[in-house]
Amino acid sequence: MSQIDNPSILPPSQNPVANFFDQVRPYDTNTIVYKSEVMRQLMKMVDRVAPSNATVLILGESGTGKELIARAIHERSSRRNKPFVAINCGALRETLLESELFGHEKGAFTGAYSKKIGLAEAANGGTLFLDEIGELTPGIQAKLLRFVQEGEIYRVGGKDPIKVDIRLISATNRELDVEVVKGTFREDLYYRINTISVQSPPLRRRKEDIPLLIEHFLASGNHRILNRGRQMSEDSMKILMKYDWPGNIRELQNVCERLQILADGHTIMPGDLPENIINPEHKVVIDDYDPTLTLYELEKRYILKALNYFDGNKTQAANALGITIKTLYNKLHEYGEFEKYAVHSKTPTK
Repeated sequence: MSQIDNPSILPPSQNPVANFFDQVRPYDTNTIVYKSEVMRQLMKMVDRVAPSNATVLILGESGTGKELIARAIHERSSRRNKPFVAINCGALRETLLESELFGHEKGAFTGAYSKKIGLAEAANGGTLFLDEIGELTPGIQAKLLRFVQEGEIYRVGGKDPIKVDIRLISATNRELDVEVVKGTFREDLYYRINTISVQSPPLRRRKEDIPLLIEHFLASGNHRILNRGRQMSEDSMKILMKYDWPGNIRELQNVCERLQILADGHTIMPGDLPENIINPEHKVVIDDYDPTLTLYELEKRYILKALNYFDGNKTQAANALGITIKTLYNKLHEYGEFEKYAVHSKTPTK
């Protein structure tokens, strides 16, 4: 396991946290930066699981780096030279998701002008990562179960089965065992995808990793060329260590990116930090009644305010709003904001 060299920006005499960083250097496993015991145990589990072909279910809150864990499993497996393909199951409507996952034949539906290879087929020989698998509808769950059991897919509009060899890794921020009891997630599929389960810990349970993660993000962020926000003052670090990070690592990375853009100088001072981190008890204030504002527009503004408040963290916003993440995605489609907040990705074959 390799170590990241400490990219100190200033000599120790000018850097108030340099001595701390000199004592504890982060470990780098495909950008998984940590020193905490809970993460050491997780990575030991990854090393044990990776050589097998077992299905893996990664559990954890949104923003904890579940896809990075899936990639680490892939890179340690015999499939490392084959594709790693990721899809966000909560970001697409059922019909689009089925076509994206399994592909479609020419003429299968309006707009299907040519045959399309699905992501499951594109991942042949490699790893298929299904993020937010708890958001799948019953119809897609049934088709995924058949795929996992038989190792074959049917393209939308197709009649012939296509054999596909993949390793399936799934992730969710839901308690799927509870969803099984409620009847919203198939029990047989749950056991098929849950041969091995691993827990991705929230950032509040691994706070000793925060200085290392900040150092990593400030050293590798896209906006480091602006030559601002290169290091954290001691007082700023204390504030960041006290914050609970409801958006987890994704929130921390976003804050570091913001600081690289907005900080006044090389050293990030407490006054540079976002208000919600300095005063985490601050609440969103609802505007007074406006008779010219429709309920539709009010709902739209409030939902988008919630997303901005949680720095784009859809799970946190949905929970705060008291709606499901699926409803949130439907609303984003309705408002024409889907592309801004919903992402799925595919990594090409190496």
